[in-house]
Amino acid sequence: MSAPHIPVERADFDQVIVPSFAPAAFIPVRGQGSRVWDQSGRELVDFAGGIAVNALGHAHPALVAALTEQAGKLWHISNIFTNEPALRLAKKLVAATFADRAFFCNSGAEANEAAFKLARRYAHDVHGPQKYEIISAINSFHGRTLFTVTVGGQPKYSDGFGPKIEGITHVPYNDLEALRAKMSERTCAVVLEPIQGESGVLPADQTYLEGVRELCNEHGALLIFDEVQTGMGRTGDLFAYMHSGVVPDILTNAKSLGGGFPIGAMLTTHEIAAHLSVGTHGTTYGGNPLACAVAETVVDIVNTPEVLEGVKQRHALFRTRLEAIGERYGVFRLVRGRGLLIGCVLSNAWKGKAAAFCAAAEREALMILQAGPDVLRLAPSLIIEQADIDEGLDRLERAVAALVQA
Repeated sequence: MSAPHIPVERADFDQVIVPSFAPAAFIPVRGQGSRVWDQSGRELVDFAGGIAVNALGHAHPALVAALTEQAGKLWHISNIFTNEPALRLAKKLVAATFADRAFFCNSGAEANEAAFKLARRYAHDVHGPQKYEIISAINSFHGRTLFTVTVGGQPKYSDGFGPKIEGITHVPYNDLEALRAKMSERTCAVVLEPIQGESGVLPADQTYLEGVRELCNEHGALLIFDEVQTGMGRTGDLFAYMHSGVVPDILTNAKSLGGGFPIGAMLTTHEIAAHLSVGTHGTTYGGNPLACAVAETVVDIVNTPEVLEGVKQRHALFRTRLEAIGERYGVFRLVRGRGLLIGCVLSNAWKGKAAAFCAAAEREALMILQAGPDVLRLAPSLIIEQADIDEGLDRLERAVAALVQA
């Protein structure tokens, strides 16, 4: 017997949910592909993708089938035991990347937490306890745990929670000399997003990534790539590091990996993984059969030439139209990003007003994101159909026109 459904509305959020979010005024109730319907039956085009999570859109039949099949077999068994979906997923990720080993968890923050702990443990074991400093980029974002939010380079997220974890240094992104000046024998790791997501969809320069790799080699430091947002086909390669050819020592991923089902992964080599020996780190739900069954199906679909090439083709469609909208209405200074992680940088006249564009888009039944106050962010399904791209961009243009003419 199913539990009775009680009626709910948006106003209930303000009464029963901790106020750490400010959700939109409508409640989505159903999704199919790149369309979403709210409680009133209104249909919206989804260019937000659950913040770069819904890699295959909503209710993809292969994901529904994988989840349903596994739900009838085994939900949870804990890491006292292993399970078949986790082993299959790990083997596929290892086969497709530089890595030899995988650690599964529930989110990007947990994947980064594991990566930072592993980097410090590796340095402690190999070089000694004095080598524990982590360097990250200003305006980076790596999660909301106390460790990851401290490593992230945005004080607005880390201030006010008591003493911060020590040994964290922040330097400007894409500035190799600034990094060089801060690295020392105490540096155990450098962590970077190949494309800074939350702070404005800002790609790293090729020469910068190459230089960071060289500096890490020189100082015996590990290079960690946070690909929570860029990984699993988002940029048109399975992982963004593959485009640059710069290989990290540790890579983290989440978001698109589960296609909407919570899962995170940390990937690394045999040598480094050995320092997370039994009992040094753990998770109750990480690697559970449900999440891994879904993620395995995501990998099978995304890691194909058809899908990855399709992401690049869709990027070109978006960029051409977005640049035309920006030029016609004078609202975008630049359109940047890779694949289907796209940032529209607002012109000086509209600087600081990204939230207003998101609200205007919602009035035209379009879901988009912002990445800071000055950038609109689009992160739709990797397989979004041409008709949805066209309709969504039509709605975006109407929203921009209404805002400009107001």
